[in-house]
Amino acid sequence: MAVSGWLWTRIPKETGWDMSMAALEARLRQEKVKKFEDFVDRRLKPDLVNAIAQRDKLFQQQKTFLDLKRNIENLEKNGVTSMRSMVNIGSEVYMQAEVPDTRHIFVDIGLGFHVEFTWQEALQFISVREARLARQIDEYTHLIAGIKAQIKMVCEGIRELLQIPAE
Repeated sequence: MAVSGWLWTRIPKETGWDMSMAALEARLRQEKVKKFEDFVDRRLKPDLVNAIAQRDKLFQQQKTFLDLKRNIENLEKNGVTSMRSMVNIGSEVYMQAEVPDTRHIFVDIGLGFHVEFTWQEALQFISVREARLARQIDEYTHLIAGIKAQIKMVCEGIRELLQIPAE
């Protein structure tokens, strides 16, 4: 803050005007730094954590569909039409199950719905779903990069406010 010449000549030096101005500027600078830090801590970091968690869920779904695709391809390649398997019935308790006809499978399509598909229909569905998941993962990756850039920009602003030299 600049003080006009007229006002400056009217205030005696012994009042400590220059000291209080410096203290006021330092306090204002600290308040700005605090606001920026709060913005990073309360807004940007939680947004970043949420975006990463959402992208991780998509990665898990992508892995599940990839595993299903491999299993279907193995069933086709080996000509398996019936099989026995261990099925998790909850709380990591398994029981043996027999599948008399593996040519039709039920696929979880989301929201608790399952659809019966042939192997080829399931593979087509999986390829469409994998493409959608890849697009969503890409969108979240860009969002994460943007949030990280915002955090870096705010940190740079804090550095400038505190007059810390660049690294």
